[in-house]
Amino acid sequence: MINYKQLYYFWAVAKHGGITRASEQLHLTPQTISGQLSELEKGFEATLFDRVGRRLELTALGKLAYSYADEIFQVGKELENAITKKNNIRERVFRVGISSSVPKSIAYKLLSPALEKDPGIHLVCKDNNLEHLFADLALHKTDLVIADKPLSSDVGIKGYNHLLGECPIAFYATPALAERYRPNFPHSLNNAPLLLPGEDSALRIMLQRWLSQQSINPIVKGEFDDTALMKAFAQEGVGIFPGPTVIDKESQKEHGVEMLGEITELKIRYYAISAERKLRHPSVVAISEAAQQNLFAPH
Repeated sequence: MINYKQLYYFWAVAKHGGITRASEQLHLTPQTISGQLSELEKGFEATLFDRVGRRLELTALGKLAYSYADEIFQVGKELENAITKKNNIRERVFRVGISSSVPKSIAYKLLSPALEKDPGIHLVCKDNNLEHLFADLALHKTDLVIADKPLSSDVGIKGYNHLLGECPIAFYATPALAERYRPNFPHSLNNAPLLLPGEDSALRIMLQRWLSQQSINPIVKGEFDDTALMKAFAQEGVGIFPGPTVIDKESQKEHGVEMLGEITELKIRYYAISAERKLRHPSVVAISEAAQQNLFAPH
């Protein structure tokens, strides 16, 4: 039977990055924690940490144990909150992974209905590349991933794609750049300064293919995994950037940019990716309904 005190010490060491930091957080001596870790490894008959120089690194089995321990103690925290809350509303943690290539305003518009529908929900958002987000989904450390491309079968991770909606792509820039490159759009993009989303973005692949088909060769001034950073550069007049028309008003208002033109044949799609074939979680259902009825509804 697992000794949960020893498991908790192991979890703390992995979480805080070493025995010394964990001992400071737990107000215990390093010798106590080290001894308990040894006992846990004996019980598991497995090595959980490798010593690399002065650092401890999780082994493959250690990473597996940590994923389970993290979930166990998170559920314990939820239980404590549920019992101690005076309003008797059970706090439910809903973990969402958001691809860095998904605009933050779209993520907010999708997630806010889940908070409104369930007052007891505790939303935990992680922004990362899809490789890390899909790995968390496989380990059940994430309930849902919001991405601009579906989970591919060759990734080797079991999951299900739920299309939230799609919208055309447009190009945006500061008023000065927009005035200069709007005439004869989109061919005016030839030799124009362009900001591109990172390679993890579905828009990047789609856009490069389209530019090649149109024989348009812009001057790429920068590539950005984070769409917010790309817009910050565009706001300073560094270049023109592509974006979904569904957040056209927000882009223009928040970043002081104007639309050069819309490419109706280019459609960007957004997906909710879950470990379940059907959408059952109330928060996921709320996200799907909000997307179809409001955000991506035909106008």
